[in-house]
Amino acid sequence: MLATAKGAFARFPAIAILGPRQSGKTTLAKMAFPELAYANLEDPPTRAFASADPVGFMARYADGAIFDEIQHVPALFSFLQVRMDAAGRDGQYVLTGSHQFNLMESIAQSLAGRVALLKLLPFSLAELAVAHMTSHQSLDEVIFRGGYPRAWRTAARADEVYLSYLETYVERDVRLLLNIKDSDLFRRFLMLIASRSGQLLNKDSLGRDAGLNTKTVDAWLAVLEASFVVAKLQPYHANLGKRLIKSPKIYMLDTGLACHLLRIERAHQLTAHPLRGELFETLIVSELLKMRFNAGRAPNLYFYRDSADREVDVILEYSDGIYPIEIKASQTYHESFAANLRAFASKSPRGQAVVLGGGAREQRGDLQVIPWLDWAGHAQALEL
Repeated sequence: MLATAKGAFARFPAIAILGPRQSGKTTLAKMAFPELAYANLEDPPTRAFASADPVGFMARYADGAIFDEIQHVPALFSFLQVRMDAAGRDGQYVLTGSHQFNLMESIAQSLAGRVALLKLLPFSLAELAVAHMTSHQSLDEVIFRGGYPRAWRTAARADEVYLSYLETYVERDVRLLLNIKDSDLFRRFLMLIASRSGQLLNKDSLGRDAGLNTKTVDAWLAVLEASFVVAKLQPYHANLGKRLIKSPKIYMLDTGLACHLLRIERAHQLTAHPLRGELFETLIVSELLKMRFNAGRAPNLYFYRDSADREVDVILEYSDGIYPIEIKASQTYHESFAANLRAFASKSPRGQAVVLGGGAREQRGDLQVIPWLDWAGHAQALEL
């Protein structure tokens, strides 16, 4: 992402780094652009100054700056437009934010065409591997810790990290975006989402279990997407001659947060957990999204499922065809894993893959069997 951010900054007057709280947005911005001044708009005095006197505030940063969590002062966007247009050059401002709703609305109104949008999710497997954090960790430990940087600190307890994160998220972000009077109900809704990660989204069932009407389910799901807690995979709609299921699949974007919501308090509890397979699928799908975002690209991920319940977990779509992927938490490959992939053989010039929870890498014709530890390098070679 570092190279992506620098490249975009050289081509646009500003870049906006969007992502959930504590995903490393500020660290990335400061690492990539140490020459820029920095202003944190979550800091009450700084926010008050920017809100009360935007002209005076912008005068302090005439040569460019990093404006952290800029969604707190939407009035600044009009002044940014004037500054950027007057300067007439690229590489002026770096904006960060945790709310897609607020940021995207302000950018569309004032800064359209002037800002490159980048999305930063928590640590990917590739980033953890570079830091040598995954080489001595079990798959269950990686799923349990998730990707948030604080969960990987030496003395960190993942359950405490995610408890704190959840409290901050619900009390700050959700209350800003929704008028929620019952925060416990919203936490229950989050728990239900975590228990359905990797499954088809059934809003009626979700609403019944949560005690919510469909309108509220839609509104709360939109907030979860806007604050980078969940993502949806849409069904693959190529003309395959079959009637396809139209509901999307829903995923938590971090397995550590999902484990916390599922009340998994230690990694070893995952060994026999009934949702271990879904959590492993969540890990790999999240990894695919991170690799696309880190390269500054839009997602090309879908899934396939027909009316006979034949499913392929992930379809990567390219201009020259598709790359289907099956995700299995097993450490041993079985031929049955590739049964649904074979339906795509004639439509997959790039081949196919089964990602496993362990084992050894194998090549079986056009099918590649890839252990999760090797997946990051393989995915990069696919030019995701």
